[in-house]
Amino acid sequence: MLTFTAGAATDTGRVRSQNEDSLLTAEHFVAVADGMGGHAAGDVASRLAVQRLAELDRQPAPRPTDVLAAIAAMNAEILRSAADNSARAGMGTTLAGVGVVRVGGSEHWIVFNVGDSRVYRYFDGALSQVTVDHSEVEELRAAGRLTAAEARDYARRNIVTRSLGSDPAPEPDMWVFPPTSAERFVVCSDGLTLELEEAEIVKVLREQPDAQAAADTLVAHALAAGGRDNVTAIVVNLDIVASRSGVDADTAPRIRDAEGR
Repeated sequence: MLTFTAGAATDTGRVRSQNEDSLLTAEHFVAVADGMGGHAAGDVASRLAVQRLAELDRQPAPRPTDVLAAIAAMNAEILRSAADNSARAGMGTTLAGVGVVRVGGSEHWIVFNVGDSRVYRYFDGALSQVTVDHSEVEELRAAGRLTAAEARDYARRNIVTRSLGSDPAPEPDMWVFPPTSAERFVVCSDGLTLELEEAEIVKVLREQPDAQAAADTLVAHALAAGGRDNVTAIVVNLDIVASRSGVDADTAPRIRDAEGR
């Protein structure tokens, strides 16, 4: 049986007046949603997203198709809420998360994202970014028009190219793969990666084996580095992997290193 421990921390930051990030830590899923829209609308959008995922968490043995359906339902619900209240017009949110789903009779990890909130995998002392940012700056970096260093200071780095609350609905990215003993994950809003280099995240994970302590430390370091945005971090520690059979061979994740390879 695949079980995990999750620690979570969030903060408004040192510049913003309101925290528009929402998070979920539940039995099958953890997720971070970074709301956009201002005047509390971003907070509404991010909260609607994680509430829908919390409803899915109560379903026994969720499957990847259930996650896709939940993300589509989130998008529709955000659009309905905006249509019903003009003050929420244009609100939206990112979403990134990790969960446990049933595939081919076995429990697998599922990683999903829309927008530029991220999921990292930490294993054997190395950190790899599983998700791919849906953002203007990532598209320019992937096209070779910005270096990694230039991307960190790019003036429009907060412009996302996919978000929930869009019509037509955005297509989420999704990875499904079998668990590996001793692996960990970090799920975070861009308020964390705006302030911390990946090497700093690795240092915290090496020094803090406890999931809650690691999440608290990551957010504290982001605040100390400037805290220019809302910052949220969830750290997931794999607890148990029972013996499995019939694991699908084609479910390995797409994982990138710090240079995007």
